[in-house]
Amino acid sequence: MQITAAVAHGVKAPLTLETVEIEDPRPDEVLVRVVATGVCHTDIAMRDQELPVPPPAVLGHEGAGIVVRVGAGVTRVAPGDRVVMSFNSCGACPSCHDHVPAYCHDFFGRNFSGRRADGSSGLSWPEEGRVLSGNIFGQSSFATHALCPERNVVKVPATAPLEILGPLGCGVLTGAGAVMNALRVARGRSLAVFGTGAVGLSAVMAARVMGAAPIIAIDLVEARLDLARELGATHTLNPTRTAVAEEIMALTGGVGVDYALDTTARLAVVGDAVRCLAPRGVCGLVGAMPFGQTLPVDGGHLMSGGRSVRGIVEGDADPHQFIPALIDLYLAGQFPFDRLVTFYPLAEINQAIHDAEAGRTVKPVLRMPGW
Repeated sequence: MQITAAVAHGVKAPLTLETVEIEDPRPDEVLVRVVATGVCHTDIAMRDQELPVPPPAVLGHEGAGIVVRVGAGVTRVAPGDRVVMSFNSCGACPSCHDHVPAYCHDFFGRNFSGRRADGSSGLSWPEEGRVLSGNIFGQSSFATHALCPERNVVKVPATAPLEILGPLGCGVLTGAGAVMNALRVARGRSLAVFGTGAVGLSAVMAARVMGAAPIIAIDLVEARLDLARELGATHTLNPTRTAVAEEIMALTGGVGVDYALDTTARLAVVGDAVRCLAPRGVCGLVGAMPFGQTLPVDGGHLMSGGRSVRGIVEGDADPHQFIPALIDLYLAGQFPFDRLVTFYPLAEINQAIHDAEAGRTVKPVLRMPGW
């Protein structure tokens, strides 16, 4: 069938709305009519080849929608089901068997290659028959329809507003999961969150749910720090106004924080996050760092206090378990991630991307035509 999709043609080039052809679902696939999809900085990194997805490509990896058709072997969902689309994984490697699919041994191939495991795409231009890179995170949801493996489609309840749920598939899941699953922040323990975009603010909300204290949020944008306070931060710091590491040490009686979370992938910020750790403290890294980059870590400081630094992908989450749990928290009024969302029509996708890059919007969400 023919659909409308936003196609990325090159580095920093505007995405263009085009008519493309999408295949029928294979036995293990699901065709979803997209209702809305989040814009993530990872999409921008893929557009700009910081993550090398072969152009031209249909990006998008925070989709929510309604199942239209399913393949013959699909058992988890049926036509008419409301779903969130998350990241893709193989289901067969040791990580997948251990229910940590974010560390799937084929994670990069199945999420960034633009192809299925057999090398096909599922998306092409109808007139020319030329293939586009599709299957991004098993969805390519910058489009009116998405073709997904059954593994990365999560059924959600009708009681939740579908148009806001897409970011649960990646950005919100990453921040909340870093606190709840990866760091396992305990009640009464301290946390510093560096960067208060969608991921960082999701971490702040999750920390409040977990009973962390104090919760310290750090950012350059005062409006985001104001929102962080409303969502659960007990203290906020702006690096343009204070020496962050020193201020965190002062706030914690010279001990440091039990946990730090970096969402920025900026080396100087990571350095601050590690410096302000208490003995046995843990710093989690969720910002997308390029391969080959060396961290500015004081080995003596790390070793002498039993401190540690670890990478975190997709919040250590199993989407089929964690996304419904976050929805339950939202419906109970404990996790108001809707406060992060600003809606744009699909036709304004480039404006949404621009606003995200400029920090004017925390989480842009694209609504598809007709919704």
